[in-house]
Amino acid sequence: MNDYNVTSLREDFPILGRKVYGRPLVYLDNTATSQTPRQVVDEIVGMYYNTKANVHRGVHTLSQEATELQELSREKVRRFINAPSTESIIFTRGTTEAINLVAASYGELLDDGDEIILSVMEHHANIVPWQLLRQRKKVVIKVVPMRPDGSLDMDAYRALFNERTRVVSICHVSNVLGTVNPVKQIIDEAHRHGAIAVIDGAQAVSHLKVDVTALDADFYAFSAHKMYGPTGIGVLYGRPALLEKMPPYQGGGEMIGHVTFKHTTFAELPFKFEAGTPDFVGIAAFSKAIDYIDSIGIEAIAAHEHNLLSYTTSRMMEIEGMRIFGTAPGKAAIISFLVGNEHHYDMGMLLDKLGIAVRTGHHCAQPLMETLGVEGTVRASFALYNTREEADAFIAALNRVIPMLG
Repeated sequence: MNDYNVTSLREDFPILGRKVYGRPLVYLDNTATSQTPRQVVDEIVGMYYNTKANVHRGVHTLSQEATELQELSREKVRRFINAPSTESIIFTRGTTEAINLVAASYGELLDDGDEIILSVMEHHANIVPWQLLRQRKKVVIKVVPMRPDGSLDMDAYRALFNERTRVVSICHVSNVLGTVNPVKQIIDEAHRHGAIAVIDGAQAVSHLKVDVTALDADFYAFSAHKMYGPTGIGVLYGRPALLEKMPPYQGGGEMIGHVTFKHTTFAELPFKFEAGTPDFVGIAAFSKAIDYIDSIGIEAIAAHEHNLLSYTTSRMMEIEGMRIFGTAPGKAAIISFLVGNEHHYDMGMLLDKLGIAVRTGHHCAQPLMETLGVEGTVRASFALYNTREEADAFIAALNRVIPMLG
């Protein structure tokens, strides 16, 4: 790790130099959204100033340049997750829309009585879309429990399958616990029973190497804003054979082949699922975020974050009454915690006054909170630009605010 120059990297993120309540910002809310380097912002500005024109079908130069930049980004995404082809890469507004697309569109292929397996640690974005499907069709939702350390109960998972199981939809990494689920095993088990596997990869792609081909995933969803890219851009990787069978998610321009009032044909993949004018500026800038991650190396980023996780966790456990939720081996750099019975919101507010940005609440995982027996937690999470000095500042702030809450 001697060649990991975090000081140099931080210079790419101007926001990290600002102050909050007169104190240096310590940004530990990376699980919600990561900050964006100059290289990405420069691409956004450059496109708005020089290359803003609607993509595809335009014969003029600006349109062709914008199209080329968008499709270059699609190829970058394909390589980043080792997808077999660009036709399997669909741009969405985020992970949430990507999972909604699968639930709504693939869901049309399901029958009453078919079963869907989720886990107790899912984000609402991987629960509610399936519940909406359940309102339209009489599908059955089953839930995999977890073990006390926050790891998935794989024995219970295997026991949930039967001849009606059609879909498994589970997160790669828990946004609350940091648990890295054994998604290859999860996918293989689903396939053994003839079910498809949908993976919510929102918390995985910026922290560990994702290879959808090696995983044999049917669908894999993630967001640019959690990997140093623009907001409002997401990706759904889908197995082309499945995407071909699915009806379009939305109708409009771009996703059509030919339209009459009597009949409409649809475009080839991936455009069949990309109705309307896309955020081609954000999509083009997303490629710069991927370049940025690649320039550092995902393994180097993961090692840096793991060192911060280990150091901060050990320091936190020195605090009386500290309760950390999620202690599974190999977890991601996410720490959800409470101190005694103090309220998470009060602690978050006081930490903010000291310049420490953390997340408080149920983290869009209320069923998990119910399982943990709490209303919410405080969550600190790390990214490639966080430092040990920031971890020390966080610990010092905790030691200062805890007596105020007692």
